[in-house]
Amino acid sequence: MGNAKNFDAVVVGAGPNGLAAAIVLQSQGISTLLIEGKSTVGGGTRTMELTLPGFNHDICSAIHPLVASGPFFPKLPLEKFGLEFLHPKVLAAHPLKKGKAAALYQSIEGTASQLGADETTYVSLMEGLTKDWESLSQDFMGPLSWPKRPFALAKFGLKALQPSTLFAKKFKEPATRALWAGMAAHGIQPLTNLATSAIALVLMCAGHYGGWPVIKGGSQSLANALANYFLSLGGEIKTGFMVKNLDELPPSKALLFDISPRQLLDITGDSLSSLYRWQLNRYKYGMGVFKMDFALEGPVPWLAQEARQAGTVHLGGTLEEIAEAEAVIWKGKYTDNPYVLVAQQSLLDPSRAPEGKHTLWAYAHVPSGSTRDIGPIIENQIEKSAPGFKKLILAKHSMHSMDLQEYNPNYIGGDINAGVQDITQIFTRPALRRSPYRTSARGIYLCSSSTPPGGGVHGMCGYHAAQRAMKDLF
Repeated sequence: MGNAKNFDAVVVGAGPNGLAAAIVLQSQGISTLLIEGKSTVGGGTRTMELTLPGFNHDICSAIHPLVASGPFFPKLPLEKFGLEFLHPKVLAAHPLKKGKAAALYQSIEGTASQLGADETTYVSLMEGLTKDWESLSQDFMGPLSWPKRPFALAKFGLKALQPSTLFAKKFKEPATRALWAGMAAHGIQPLTNLATSAIALVLMCAGHYGGWPVIKGGSQSLANALANYFLSLGGEIKTGFMVKNLDELPPSKALLFDISPRQLLDITGDSLSSLYRWQLNRYKYGMGVFKMDFALEGPVPWLAQEARQAGTVHLGGTLEEIAEAEAVIWKGKYTDNPYVLVAQQSLLDPSRAPEGKHTLWAYAHVPSGSTRDIGPIIENQIEKSAPGFKKLILAKHSMHSMDLQEYNPNYIGGDINAGVQDITQIFTRPALRRSPYRTSARGIYLCSSSTPPGGGVHGMCGYHAAQRAMKDLF
């Protein structure tokens, strides 16, 4: 690097997990250098003018329930470094036929009141889990260990381990089942898979606890706040340096990598044991995504009033339709009726677009490594629930799965979760080991979304990896 300075720790990769790891280490007086390959920090939390001047689009993450409700980020003084949440009236809307919609509100009662025969069931389900959220989230958002609230976690686990299609049988109303499916589909895997209920429960509980906020100015504002807090603690950041091998790094006691297992293999070479390399080579990556950003003349003309007030909109129809679409894509095929995840940040944040104009963020799941342009299919899905949408498009920008991998090498084949989050890889990602953050080489750790608790903007992979490194080495 041309810099002979020694550090106690070096963190490679400045996504939310790399930033979290660096903050944990530096806050304990461990001198830490954070290295980022691109010119700005952020990883999955970056904002850019992708379409037209003045239209600011979040490249990857858009809505941030676990930044507001997770065990780590809320404890940091990030508001002093410019972080500001904007809360939508409707957290997530799920349009149905004839202009109707099911919706998630921050209020449990407000959500339940629109669910007809499922009202009592929903309140009963969510009240207990949300009440225990603070302790529960600390227990399940990390590696396997003895829980602080074992009985509460066991109660949660019995629900969370079920396939979401099985859990949905608790609900009588098709609207409730559709709302549930839209939540579970965030897991980017078939809804018949074990533990897909965990994804839906976590997102709903987090929403009831702390909301699904938009970050003012874009998700880049989160990365900037984390980076500036780290610098205020005395840490150092080097950007624009893509690490290719260990010899390029300055001497340190600990190396933490916010990268995928595939990149770790490339960088570390023979430093890792043959058994561990074999384990990393067997790590499973999941479906990709096709991402679109739109510059719009005005707000999306959703038929459902709830969608016009929502930060997030889930498209794809009924539980059965979404389950079928996810199963088809998992098998490497395509569908004309995909699940589409939509975010409307500019409804809450006028800084995202010129006055009177709007941005729209959307993605659909596709087979891993797909380079097919499914933009017209995504536009058709939106148009079905918002007639006149296409007439509002001023400009658009799209990224297929391999574009996303090129943008962020952690997204293998377009997998934004950096590995399938199924029952075989929830707690054992990326390999079955006593600590999932340790590699086979002393002093080298993995702190990316390829470790527990997996994908999402929460920083807990970095937090736990840094805690492990401190216990081992400092």
